[in-house]
Amino acid sequence: MLDADFFRRWMTATAASVDREAERLTALDSPIGDADHGTNLQRGFTAVVAVLEKEAPGTPGGVLTLAGRQLISTVGGASGPLYGTLLRRTGKALGDAGEVSADQLTEALRTGVDAVMTLGGAAPGDATMIDALVPAVDALGDSFAAARTAAEEGAVATTPLQARKGRASYVGERSIGHQDPGATSSALLIAALVEAAGE
Repeated sequence: MLDADFFRRWMTATAASVDREAERLTALDSPIGDADHGTNLQRGFTAVVAVLEKEAPGTPGGVLTLAGRQLISTVGGASGPLYGTLLRRTGKALGDAGEVSADQLTEALRTGVDAVMTLGGAAPGDATMIDALVPAVDALGDSFAAARTAAEEGAVATTPLQARKGRASYVGERSIGHQDPGATSSALLIAALVEAAGE
């Protein structure tokens, strides 16, 4: 079973990973976006860790809902609302339980991903974070490690695609050949699950 401490570790591991990869995320964003994806997420997840240290909700859902709210209020561009919606809706789907199973997390995360698809109007194949998140949720039932691999493969698979949603879609065919930064950062979020579980 997964408790609030696990979810705090997940957010902390994500923040550390985003910190390490911020320059790469921004470099990926540079030719097809505003060259700020790494710095925006770095600021957002740093704020998430700070607020969780201060408030420390006692339930898994509480941790994710607070993290999502914090991202929405501190991250500019599309990343804040999209990541914030993902975590808030996942947190709300988990409800008030003190502990949740991996299966419950999988279903809650699926709810969160569906909410992101609705908000951004994106579907798999549009070269967005959805291309990492959907296969990750599908694989999460097997293990966190399987989800990490699926997310990483999904992110790499955006490289030959033409972006059809988000900032990258503005450059049209020039988006082809560039790995999507949102899918890449989503893979970091999923990989952090493995770290939080100590696998």
